[in-house]
Amino acid sequence: MTKSYLGGCQCGRVRYTLTQDPVRLYACHCTECQRQSGSAFSMTMLVNEDGIDVTGTLKEFVRISDKGNSVKGYFCPECGVRIYGKPGYVEGLLSLKPGTLDDTSWLEPTAALWVKSSQKWIEIPEHMEQLEEQ
Repeated sequence: MTKSYLGGCQCGRVRYTLTQDPVRLYACHCTECQRQSGSAFSMTMLVNEDGIDVTGTLKEFVRISDKGNSVKGYFCPECGVRIYGKPGYVEGLLSLKPGTLDDTSWLEPTAALWVKSSQKWIEIPEHMEQLEEQ
């Protein structure tokens, strides 16, 4: 049986239960993830859309990617913490922000995306898959 994973925003108005194991966890170094996270990269956990139960109200933000795809982000309207995104190029998956999990001690990304735009002071571990783009 799959373990349940709990998480939520900073203010506690949005909570979720992840009822299925994640599909993949990676660190994205694209400039949009740098802007969204306010840091050098952002971790993203792909999860099945039918494997997450969210309580609380989320606000939606939509942007168009460089390739013309719609990218939707969902966040707490009170504290602004992004909970997940809905990539327009894939059906049935959400891009959960794993830093919103209550327990992050087990997180270990298996890949680094958009390495070509990573900050030069970041050292990506050799055992991680490294992709120049996505």
